[in-house]
Amino acid sequence: MDMKNLKTLERLQQLHQRILQENTGTPKELAGYMNISERSLYKLMDYLKDLKASVCYNRVHNTYYYCDDFELQVSISVTALSKNEIIHVYGGSYFLKKNSSLQGLCSGHIYIS
Repeated sequence: MDMKNLKTLERLQQLHQRILQENTGTPKELAGYMNISERSLYKLMDYLKDLKASVCYNRVHNTYYYCDDFELQVSISVTALSKNEIIHVYGGSYFLKKNSSLQGLCSGHIYIS
């Protein structure tokens, strides 16, 4: 996963929290709170809708809210392992990246014990 995807997940979680609290403001205000464009905000809304979130807007209170119960849990875990830790985890061998020019010639991974 690249950093752009991680940022999207963080923003999705931030948007979800604001909607849960029914404290979003107008789309323009919400985009401003999140330091993103309105277009990016609408893309995030589309992601929520793809996840079956029923998002509604209250024009009287100027806030988004969930029309039905919806919960989103975003969990990101990154673990950096040293060479020795990798050898321990993989039982004495670890994977190396293949040289891209040889990729068509090789099948399988290269292992070092």
